[in-house]
Amino acid sequence: MHFFDGHWGGMHFVWWIIWLILLIWIFFVPYDIPYRKSKKEDPLAILKKRFANGEITKEEFEESKRILKSE
Repeated sequence: MHFFDGHWGGMHFVWWIIWLILLIWIFFVPYDIPYRKSKKEDPLAILKKRFANGEITKEEFEESKRILKSE
């Protein structure tokens, strides 16, 4: 029996390797999709961002920070 004869020989074996590499790449390579939040943001970080953007005042920031720290 030759190596390239049969079900597992030749180009068929190469395609199994290609599919295996593709599946490993899809499921195990870490990547970040821009439109999907994969990481949950810390509430304090969100509060700081809102204060930095001017969405809340200093008093609102301090009050909210105090509430978050007490929990």
